[in-house]
Amino acid sequence: MADDKKPTAEAAKPPVQTMKPSKPEGNPALRMMGLPQFRAKLPSRNWLIFLSITGSFTTALLYDRHHKKKAQKKWCDLVSHLAREPMSVNQLPRKFTIFLSAPPGDGLRSAREYFTEYVKPVLVAGAVEWEVVEGRREGDVRAGLAERVRKIRRKNGEKAAAASEETEEEDMVEGVRQRAGIRPSDEIEGDLVIGRHTWKEYVRGLQEGWLGPLEPPPEPPPVPASGVILTPQASTEDAIPDLKVEPDTAIANDDASPTSAITETPAPAVEAPKKPIIPTPPYISPSDYPSSTLAPTIPRALTPAVPLPFPHILGFLNTPIRMYRYLTQRHLADKVGGAVADMVLARSTRPWEKTSNFTSSIDPDWPMMTDAGAGATVTSGTRWEQQSVHEEEEKEWHKSARAGNPPDQEGKERVWQEDMTIDERIGERMTTFVDSMAEEEKAKIIADEDAIQLAAQAQKPGWLRSTKIWTGWSEDDEGRVKGWEHGLVGNESE
Repeated sequence: MADDKKPTAEAAKPPVQTMKPSKPEGNPALRMMGLPQFRAKLPSRNWLIFLSITGSFTTALLYDRHHKKKAQKKWCDLVSHLAREPMSVNQLPRKFTIFLSAPPGDGLRSAREYFTEYVKPVLVAGAVEWEVVEGRREGDVRAGLAERVRKIRRKNGEKAAAASEETEEEDMVEGVRQRAGIRPSDEIEGDLVIGRHTWKEYVRGLQEGWLGPLEPPPEPPPVPASGVILTPQASTEDAIPDLKVEPDTAIANDDASPTSAITETPAPAVEAPKKPIIPTPPYISPSDYPSSTLAPTIPRALTPAVPLPFPHILGFLNTPIRMYRYLTQRHLADKVGGAVADMVLARSTRPWEKTSNFTSSIDPDWPMMTDAGAGATVTSGTRWEQQSVHEEEEKEWHKSARAGNPPDQEGKERVWQEDMTIDERIGERMTTFVDSMAEEEKAKIIADEDAIQLAAQAQKPGWLRSTKIWTGWSEDDEGRVKGWEHGLVGNESE
């Protein structure tokens, strides 16, 4: 038919099949193990953000920990020569007292970790013993230190009531040591106080022990609901004279049984023993310091004390500050390690300073001062150095440290809230350690320690020389038994 179209030559050609490039086979061993084929490519945007953040944080952390260990090693090497000094067999080692307490709003664990991480390595390197006085709540350190001072006063001869069982046990141990000829250490001992909150309790307890009485003050008489004060000599009937108590009479009816006329006498109520108040209430208040009598057995210089910084901040909004301190612990380790090293070396001590503050627009001693200047503000006062030690830490305390007492605990002491009061007689006797060693002398001691360590490492054979010795290939070990021949030395019967 004319309408039918003839197939063209192009339509008669078979379709051309395009060959796709084959995928690279890769490592045949990994392919046989079923592991996927990894191609070298850049990670995605999200992976880059994640790796950059984690990598930078990890780098900053490792850098800080490296320099933290380096700083601690520096101070440990500075005092390590004391551990190699000989000590007499009949002499007690040097002993420090560590005072630490739970920071405001937190537990005792953070204070213990601080001591273990920053203070303990230097004390161990210097071969120093220590005794820890812990406080779980506000006022525990104050009560514990005041009781320790009162024990010292009783031991020195001040009159007191009957000694407790704990005091008798301590006297027994001391008597055994004296009979055995064991004497205490001749070196300077001291107290180490961790944190501003513990320092305030330390100063308060020190003054309570040396200025307060040896026996607790009498308890105030109870005040009943009616407002009448009951004294121990007066009874309830004397306190309320208008009240007449008539005995109950039992009336028996004719038809009642004989036993109905017998009245039952109630058994006397047994009072439950009162639980001791913890911590022990203070024997004297700071307002009574000026009028109190100083203990006659107080020494001319008290035990040196070193307050250490304890930066501690809580709260979710303070997370950036906490992160910064977590990544810069090397600065705190260097500062604390230097203070503890000065205490362990104990080269010299100094008294705390007392500064005078005076502010005036017109000199009050000017003889020609007119009436116009009579109203000028003149402010003068004194401030002890102990009052300003680590004062910046109070701004970071938890709000519970500044809260008032609950209604059922009115009158409870708040050592952390109240201002630090220092009596003139106690303040001038307090001392602290001073860094009298020059930096050149410190560097020389550290260099000597490094030289000793390098010499010891040089004498110890390395892994290559040890291998040559074991195999017998060492040139300077001729005639030495090889490592595998040690079992053939001697007879079989030996």
